[in-house]
Amino acid sequence: MAEKVTILGRIKQLVKANINDLIDRAEDPQKMIDQLIRDYTNNIVEAETAVAQEIGSLKMAQKDHETNQQAAIQWGEKARLASTRADEARRQGDSQEADRLDNLAKVALKKQIELEQEVKEQEPLLKARENTAQQLREGLTQMKTKLEELKIKRNQLVARQRSAETQNRVTEAMKTINIMDPTSELSRFEESVRKEEALAQGRAELSADSLEAQFAELEASDDELEIEQRLAQLKSENK
Repeated sequence: MAEKVTILGRIKQLVKANINDLIDRAEDPQKMIDQLIRDYTNNIVEAETAVAQEIGSLKMAQKDHETNQQAAIQWGEKARLASTRADEARRQGDSQEADRLDNLAKVALKKQIELEQEVKEQEPLLKARENTAQQLREGLTQMKTKLEELKIKRNQLVARQRSAETQNRVTEAMKTINIMDPTSELSRFEESVRKEEALAQGRAELSADSLEAQFAELEASDDELEIEQRLAQLKSENK
């Protein structure tokens, strides 16, 4: 019985445990949940064995109790039968047989009283064992419920952790391609392209300036030639 009380105490302790508070105060919530799952699983296995043993013992005790009750009734019937036969023998003048039967009735009544006393003594013990078995049953059910809650919390925690890790990886990846970050590879590449474009544009403009200068020289040469021709014509007219 002491072993059952010890197991019942552990069950009550686990059932009353504030799981959320334990998890919140843990440095590593996932490890805490895994440890709680192991504790609950091990205690459930032990409690199931204890409950099965207690229920089996209770059934046997109840059967013995019922047997004693029936035996007490039967001894009472035997006492009544012996007493009746004794009265009949006494009416028939056989006092010796009557005394013998009355003694048998007394023996039967003694057995009946002993059994009734045993039945009476068994009743509070049976009640206590029934209460213990019921508490073990209820505690076992509550522990199984909490175990399922723990498994759900663990799965939720693992999912949240994986989601956070994925989000962190995405955030880190985004940093490497941030076009607004002057230190990023993409920004440096863009700056290099812009410099090349500026250089090409400058060269194009220089090339255009050189070509225009050459045409300007040609135009200037033509003007000088026309001036010389017109001067020669004037001189020719003056002769």
